[in-house]
Amino acid sequence: MAGMPIPHDDGPDLSTVWLRVFLEVARHGSFTVAARSLGWSQSAVSRQISSLESALDGAQLFDRLPRGVRLTEAGRVLVPHAEAVTESLHGARRELAALRELVGGHVQFGAFPTADSALVPRTLAAFRDRHPGIRLSREEGLTPRLLERLTSGHLDLAIVSTTGRAPLEAYELHHLLDESLYVAVPTAHPLSGQGPVRLAQLADCDWISGSAHPEGTLLEAALREGFSPRIAHIVGEWTAKEGYVAAGLGVALVPALAADSVRPDIALLPVLDEVAPARAVYAATVRGRSLPPATKAFLGVLAEEARRIGSSVAPVA
Repeated sequence: MAGMPIPHDDGPDLSTVWLRVFLEVARHGSFTVAARSLGWSQSAVSRQISSLESALDGAQLFDRLPRGVRLTEAGRVLVPHAEAVTESLHGARRELAALRELVGGHVQFGAFPTADSALVPRTLAAFRDRHPGIRLSREEGLTPRLLERLTSGHLDLAIVSTTGRAPLEAYELHHLLDESLYVAVPTAHPLSGQGPVRLAQLADCDWISGSAHPEGTLLEAALREGFSPRIAHIVGEWTAKEGYVAAGLGVALVPALAADSVRPDIALLPVLDEVAPARAVYAATVRGRSLPPATKAFLGVLAEEARRIGSSVAPVA
């Protein structure tokens, strides 16, 4: 009800050191032996117990006997609570140590579909070998959706690209690689085997794309070459696009990350694009949000694999 005071805890503010000393005395039944176990003086142990008793409104926790001490009823009541507190702290220390030492933890990441062709599986395999105790959870999606999941806290990291004009400026971007393009053509195509091409050389071809409009897609590179591609078939999956190409129904753009997995009955022609790389690939994190050790380690392995892929991509015909 309005106007009522907010209740608060008037209980004692107990030091965890006091509780630790209390449990040592209870375990050994002696201030002297507890002091020896802790590496303290007996007077120091006695002061800690007195402070604890004072904080508990003067409750006497031990009967002082000629030889040693014995828990009082109040002391017996306190024992399980003190054990729960100290065990909880020990558990927290163990979990934090596991995070630091990369023997535990959980990384949730997302990736755009083409990254699943080589970059993601290679990273997963390398990371699993190094850090088998860390759990990895993966989501697949287009860059705008991945960024939404990242912002909402459902992902620790997202592998994204500059395709689609997503607002990447709001994120911390870790550059992975610049990706070149290839044109997939049937093996019987006149340009097959002739080396790099300009997209304008294929201006009269039918194109296979994942969208009816080139803007915001890889086919936007055609607009830079001065022509609007004739999109004859809208096909979302890369394997399906390759099937359409192999059947002679058109040509399609293939990013470098997917170049190693194309079927043998099509040819890949490297695209000459001197203006800029077709797209850049980044690992995105939320700006200002600290990365857990496991996520930092995953990012490191991801960057290593991206460098390997970037250095191994060669012109394919």
